[in-house]
Amino acid sequence: MLRSTIYQITGVKIMEQNCHVEPVNKTVLDGVPSTADHIHLMVAGMGCQNCAMRVRNSLVLVDGIHHVEMYLQMGLAEVYYDSGKVTTEAMIKAVAAAGNDGRHHYEAQALSNLPV
Repeated sequence: MLRSTIYQITGVKIMEQNCHVEPVNKTVLDGVPSTADHIHLMVAGMGCQNCAMRVRNSLVLVDGIHHVEMYLQMGLAEVYYDSGKVTTEAMIKAVAAAGNDGRHHYEAQALSNLPV
């Protein structure tokens, strides 16, 4: 009750102790390939750094995604990937799958015409 009252008053979510998410590390030889495709995804449902890490981890585990940068305050994911291996639809599904614990719900939409 107190947590929901604080959230209603301040608008700031209080992280649960069991909400912590460890980052998934993915090794890309010699950094992100210069030939990597690039896309921004608008991500809804992220309320804290743990949410952003949960979405990032889900994306990073997709074969063909080289690197992901998350921008929580803007609700954006910047994804470097191989279009021969992964589609935008697969990325959107990976974002949704990040909320498979019954407590979180994420949705993504591809954005175009953003500068690299």
